[in-house]
This record gives sequence, structure tokens and C-alpha cells, in this order.
Amino acid sequence: MPKFYARRRLSILAALTGFIASVALFNGPTASAALPTPVSAATARTYLASLTVATEVRTGYDRDLFPTWITISGTCNTREYILKRDGTNVVTNSACTATSGSWYSVYDGATWTAASDLDIDHLVPLAEAWDSGARNWTTAQRQAFANDITRPQLIAVTDNVNQSKSDQDPAEWMPPLTSYACTYVRAWVQVKYYYDLSVDSAEKTKLSSVLSGC
Repeated sequence: MPKFYARRRLSILAALTGFIASVALFNGPTASAALPTPVSAATARTYLASLTVATEVRTGYDRDLFPTWITISGTCNTREYILKRDGTNVVTNSACTATSGSWYSVYDGATWTAASDLDIDHLVPLAEAWDSGARNWTTAQRQAFANDITRPQLIAVTDNVNQSKSDQDPAEWMPPLTSYACTYVRAWVQVKYYYDLSVDSAEKTKLSSVLSGC
């Protein structure tokens, strides 16, 4: 069993803060584009040093083993929640479908006004998670990972950029906008640490290299 259940040491105050933020997200006049702030570079370096280094195992992977998207609030599912969170002046209909708004993609610096131009990226891809330990989880645990709105794991980005990333790790793919590199690897390490996922040697080398310059 992954250690993330053991790591759920959120206080009651933190839980209430998350609830209040969620309410504000759906009732506030505007939404600010923001991935949940990742840990600092120093903390990420500490986390990275503690991660298990192991060869990835892809055997048995199927995306359907990671159920998406689930209901987050009212009629809004995970995708719609992230679109609302990451957009500016987002307007939704009664089904929570975004009918207008503006989205800035931090991966490539592009701005979009149609939600259909955005994908919701799993920063640590589902296949990568499977390779790194999620193959040993229950379906419920994989669903929690695939719909995690608390960790810096889900973000709205340009669809074809997300598709070019596919299931690659940072040794194989990094966001085209190099100014986002530090944020990206800090988030990657935080997610892997929280879910007790392993890293392969090339991945660790790349993460260490980027973090050394953050």
C-alpha cells in the first residue's frame, strides 16, 4: 500500500481551509490561474533524495484503471473544476460547462478563450504513476490520484502541448516554456513523494539537475 495514507497528516484547520477555498472557487466572481503551490526547491531536493530509485514496470497498464473525471462539487467534475480554477472570468452553464473565459497555459505561454483548446494535464502522468508503483494500488487509490485537486498534480494547458508530453517523465520531456521548469519539477517531486512513487535513474538525474538551479 502506498504511504500516502500514512502521510495524510492534514490538520482540521487545513481541511477547513481547503473546504473554504473550494466554496470560494465556485461562488467567487473570478478565478485565478494557479496550480497549488509546490514545495520549495530545498524541500523538493530533500524529498527527491528519499525516493526509491527503481526500473519502471509498464506491464498491465490501462488508463481505465484510473477513473476520471469524478464529481467534485455540485454538477462540476474534475476537468470542469480545474478549468474554473485555472481560468480568468470563467462563465459556466448549469451543467458546469465553461461557456467563456480565458486560460493562460504555463507550459507554452499561450492564451486561449475556448475551453476545448485546453487539456487537463496529470503532471505526473497516469502511466508514469503505474510504472512507478500505482500498479500495486487499489482502484479507489488510483481514482484519488487521477482526480487530486489538492496536490500540484492537475493543470489546464494547451491541448497539443499536453499531447506531445504524453506519458513522458522530465528526463524525456519538459515544458517548452523554460521559465516554468523549476515549478514543474518541484511539483513532480512533491507528487511522487506524497504518493510514495519511485523514480528511475535518468528521471532522478534530470530532476536533480533542474532543482540545482532553482
